[in-house]
Amino acid sequence: MKYLFCNLEKCLGCKSCEIACALEHSRSKDLFQAVEEKPSPRYRLKVEYGKERAFPLACRHCDEPACVVACMSGCLSKDSKTGAVVQDEERCVGCWMCLMVCPYGAVNPDGERKLPLRCDRCREKEEPACVVACPTGALVFMEPEEFKKTVTRNSQPVTKKTS
Repeated sequence: MKYLFCNLEKCLGCKSCEIACALEHSRSKDLFQAVEEKPSPRYRLKVEYGKERAFPLACRHCDEPACVVACMSGCLSKDSKTGAVVQDEERCVGCWMCLMVCPYGAVNPDGERKLPLRCDRCREKEEPACVVACPTGALVFMEPEEFKKTVTRNSQPVTKKTS
C-alpha cells in the first residue's frame, strides 16, 4: 500500500502542495474559478514549520486510526483495499472528535461546512495532486520499503579516494 512521504531535506515550505490540494478538491478544478467558489475550496494537508524545517502534515491513514474509533456518527471508516481512512460527509455531524483524537494533528476543521478535512490521497487519481505540484520532489507517493531505500541511498556519505 502506498503512503505519502516527505523528504525533509528537499521541502522548502512553499505551500504548492496546499494550493494543489485545495484546487483538486474544488468544484471547478480551475485556479481562477476556484477563488470565487462558495464555500471556498480547502486544503487537506497543511505545511507546518519546525525549528529548522518546513514539512507538510497530512493524514497518515493509521493502521488503527483513533479517529475512526472516536467517530460517533460512523462517517469514518478504514478502506480494507487501500488502507485509507475514508469519510462519508453526509453522515458527519460536525462533532470534531476525530480532530481531537488525531495524535498527529492532521485533521483540519472546515468551519464553513462544519466538516473535518483530512488527506484522502486524491482517491480518483494515480498520484496525489500535492505530489505532482511539489516543485522540489520532496513529496512522494510510494510503498514504505521503496521510500526507505530512496532515503538510505540518498543519505549515504560520499567518500573521497585519497591517493
